[in-house]
Amino acid sequence: MLTATLLCLVVAIADGDTLTARCPTEDAAHPYQQLKVRIQGIDAPEKKQPYGNRARQALSELTFQKQARLDCPKTDRYRRKVCTVWVAPASAPDGPRTLDAGLAMVTQGMAWWYRAYSREQTAEARGQYEFAEQEARAKRAGLWADQDPVAPWEWRNRKKLSH
Repeated sequence: MLTATLLCLVVAIADGDTLTARCPTEDAAHPYQQLKVRIQGIDAPEKKQPYGNRARQALSELTFQKQARLDCPKTDRYRRKVCTVWVAPASAPDGPRTLDAGLAMVTQGMAWWYRAYSREQTAEARGQYEFAEQEARAKRAGLWADQDPVAPWEWRNRKKLSH
């Protein structure tokens, strides 16, 4: 599987698992392009769901206005790039991009590990994301503090059924 790797500036945060990045191109007439990026391996609460705004804020704190390395193995049905997003950690903002933003979101309890798409992750990443979610649940971090957190895919299905 060919993965496109890009070095881009994160310029907008749509929600807890989607951002916009400004990436350089080879085209002198259009030196930059905006890419909509869906973060691989996670599903964050929808905007109108409990923790939706907090998840968006958490992703913003991790990535907004930072240079990010995007490893993008696919494009989804909405024509967004599906990427692992790597940024420099807050503890070393000028250091290497070693922080996986999706994993950080799961660790903070701001997103679910998206098991339905886990086959698209490496075995190592699957192990890390599964462990991070178990730890966040055990610590009742973020959305896990809720008595009965509803996964975003269930929330979307319920909304669809109610219309």
